[in-house]
Amino acid sequence: MDLGPLLEQATMLMLTGMVVVFVFLSILIFLVRQLERFGDPIPPAAPKAASQPNTQAASDASQPSPDVVAAITVAVQQYRQRHR
Repeated sequence: MDLGPLLEQATMLMLTGMVVVFVFLSILIFLVRQLERFGDPIPPAAPKAASQPNTQAASDASQPSPDVVAAITVAVQQYRQRHR
């Protein structure tokens, strides 16, 4: 029983398999990056909150200002749009 040709065949099979896996993974990474570029459009600009005069300056300090509420609302809407 000659071991030389069997080792040569095993080496060629191993190298062929490694090259095929490397090429497949490289193509997969390239395609995923391309899909990421096309699948994640630029989010639309957030609507600007209407500036209201601060007439509630003397109001209860435990209530958040309307500007803070508007900012939180816009942030929640953007989060929901990104994670659908």
